[in-house]
Amino acid sequence: MSKVKKNIYQILKGGFLIEEGSLKNWRMILFVVLLLLMISSAHSADKKVIKIAELNKEQRELRARYVDTKTRLMRMKMESNIRENAKKLGLQSADVPPKRIVVKQKE
Repeated sequence: MSKVKKNIYQILKGGFLIEEGSLKNWRMILFVVLLLLMISSAHSADKKVIKIAELNKEQRELRARYVDTKTRLMRMKMESNIRENAKKLGLQSADVPPKRIVVKQKE
């Protein structure tokens, strides 16, 4: 076997992990694995930060819509606005105030 084939076979067999002096190899493998975990964790955190920013923006937009709708509703409920809309329908306010009817129940 050629030297290249022998080296590839040795790597596939995992001989570099069980030989004497393989502690250096294990350290390097552990370092690379930890590095990959840290990179993965950083990407995950970045995705979460972006999602939080999007949700905060959506919350601000929804709050603005809520305040706008509430303001329009308050204006629609004003007595002057109701009178104006009633006039458009041909209704008028009564000159005589309404009378209260009290019903007493006999036992």
